[in-house]
Amino acid sequence: MLFRQLYLGCLAHASYLIGSESEAAVVDPQRDVDVYLEEAARAGLRITTVIETHLHADFVSGHRELAERTGARIVLGAQATAGFAFVPASDGMVLSVGRARLRVLETPGHTLESIAILVTEEGSRAPGKLLTGDTLFVGEVGRPDLVASVGSTVEEMAAMLYESLHDKILALPDETEIWPAHGAGSACGRNIGQERSSTIGAQRRFNPALQPMSQARFVATVTAGLAPPPPYFGHDAELNRRGAPPLGERPRPRALTPGEVASTVNALGAIVVDVRAPEELARLHVPSSIGIGLEGAFAPWAGTLLGLDRPIVLVASTAAQRDEAVVRLARVGIDRVIGFLDGGLEAWVRAGMPARALPTLTPAQAWAQRRSGAQLVDVRRAAEVARGRAPGAVHLPLDELAARAGELDRGRPVILVCGSGYRSTIAAGILEARGFEALAHVGGGMGAWSAAGLPITTEGGATAASA
Repeated sequence: MLFRQLYLGCLAHASYLIGSESEAAVVDPQRDVDVYLEEAARAGLRITTVIETHLHADFVSGHRELAERTGARIVLGAQATAGFAFVPASDGMVLSVGRARLRVLETPGHTLESIAILVTEEGSRAPGKLLTGDTLFVGEVGRPDLVASVGSTVEEMAAMLYESLHDKILALPDETEIWPAHGAGSACGRNIGQERSSTIGAQRRFNPALQPMSQARFVATVTAGLAPPPPYFGHDAELNRRGAPPLGERPRPRALTPGEVASTVNALGAIVVDVRAPEELARLHVPSSIGIGLEGAFAPWAGTLLGLDRPIVLVASTAAQRDEAVVRLARVGIDRVIGFLDGGLEAWVRAGMPARALPTLTPAQAWAQRRSGAQLVDVRRAAEVARGRAPGAVHLPLDELAARAGELDRGRPVILVCGSGYRSTIAAGILEARGFEALAHVGGGMGAWSAAGLPITTEGGATAASA
């Protein structure tokens, strides 16, 4: 039996290809489905089944396109409602793929229709591999709050999750492998571990959410302190419920001259998105462009910050970088990339168009300027800041910065800091678009700040030089 995990680092998303004899199943496919067709062809397999462990909210799935291109059946949990034909999978149903046996466990809690799939091979005594979707992660469990608006409260969903974990998943042998749909960095869980698979026994011992506790305590624990879901989650969940149209049906972005880029911004309210590395953007960029480097968590930040309605014009260093950005945006439901700056930033500069730089400060320079009256703005998440921040730094999380920019004094310089320098360059574009002029950021972020031995204030208020 072939069992292969395909992992998208940018979305911390794991999908699976299971093959036996001449047949194959794909579980939780990403939107761009050629990878599964190619893998199956190399293995001499025909995709006959496409399974969604639930209707995902954090990315757009390729289930509809993959089924249309292969003739495969789509399988969803029996509680699902969808705008396309699917096989409703109820508890105990067994799907056959060659000699592979895929047994369904209904596991509501993350969503109502969530299922897990226990994969075994006919005749084998091995405990099998459990595809847990977003019900159980390595070191964490799924969020119960993403579908509370469709009829169940967060607490009711959390209670269902408790029952699914204890009555279904933890009832399996400790040797059973677990293979979740997400890894570290996904917004579908709060503190997912770095490993991409585990066993039920290891999770029983080490997963904080699986330690002995009452249902009431579990509900209180998993519902406490949940950050609001990113704004694109609702759109993506609904798109997956309908079935996203094939990627090839979207119009391709056009090559635009510098003048056409400027007129597109003025006439259509387009956003210029610079996907180059942060250090390149800092050296020079189109004024008020939003710089989200491909090398980081590009797609989740794009989905969170760009919105779904405004057209987008890309600035990239190469055609390959540009094409990759288009696909990654589509994976989170952003399909309005209407053009790209032909010739990149060099063409912009040659045309005599205005450009800006973002000064990169050392931690020592930033600290000196902070003590001289500059505003130091920390754009990390609350949990990061709680572990330590620079004394006097204002905390404005990146996903709240646009709405809270008015809390800053436009008459004083602003120095932005994050964990490494990736998010601070994004933040600079957000503030530039709102008229801030004197902007800089800390190269290397708080990692460099700590390494430089500069003062750090902890959540309790103590201030000390970092080690």
